[in-house]
Amino acid sequence: MHIVVCVKQVPDTKIIKINPKTNTLDRRSAPAILNPYDAHAVQEAVKIRKLTGGTISVLSMGPPQATAVIKRSIEIGADRGYLISDRAFAGADTLATSYALSKALEKISKEQPIDLVICGKHAIDGDTGQVGPGIARRLDIPPVTNVIDVPEVNLKEKTILLKRKQTSGHELIQAQLPCLLTVEKEINEIEYSPLPNMIKAARYEPVIWAVSDFENVDRTQLGLKGSPTIVGKMFSPPKPEGGKRLEGASDEQVSELIALLMEKKELFIPKTAN
Repeated sequence: MHIVVCVKQVPDTKIIKINPKTNTLDRRSAPAILNPYDAHAVQEAVKIRKLTGGTISVLSMGPPQATAVIKRSIEIGADRGYLISDRAFAGADTLATSYALSKALEKISKEQPIDLVICGKHAIDGDTGQVGPGIARRLDIPPVTNVIDVPEVNLKEKTILLKRKQTSGHELIQAQLPCLLTVEKEINEIEYSPLPNMIKAARYEPVIWAVSDFENVDRTQLGLKGSPTIVGKMFSPPKPEGGKRLEGASDEQVSELIALLMEKKELFIPKTAN
């Protein structure tokens, strides 16, 4: 079985700041890391490989320093990695990104047919969740999003059983291979990397492709030219106000509390459907 995991290098959003003048992310203010959801995607690929055997490839798009997230994926257990890096990819939104990655996946599949593509649910720097389904649409394979468990992979029947998270519960889906999954963090726990994986990662050099390495690429669909999305403004949300402290005698506090609740009574009235 050949599994390809799409990974992304992102700034650590726990540390990153927003430039108050430009209202854009100041990527220099935080270290670059492997997108956490993508780390769980790689870990799930390792889990599936233990059941089915096969090969795990990782694919990323970004500047040359993005090789770091491929090396981190090798530590987790991936076998090989590919980076597509070219100025033509710069400024890509989710539409252009899914196009570029789909072209890379087509090239990889010519080397070895792909049975399963796994992505993280979303990247923590964009939080759109659009790239995975966008890739699936371009490759004409079924996407299954928000996966939290993979109970079964049947290579003989070319099917995979998936547990998918929903707002009101869970959904059990059987999908035909090849297909694409996007996974939640709760699908697994990231295991400690064994020493041989760490040594392999330190020495590993991924395959790097530029636009010129692909066939039949429409350059108008790449990078900024292929990105119709416009971000009007980014800003930090206002800090929540602290709670009101009630003081005085007990009966005074009760009266004040009732008055406050009456001011907000619309919050407690059930909304009826039109």
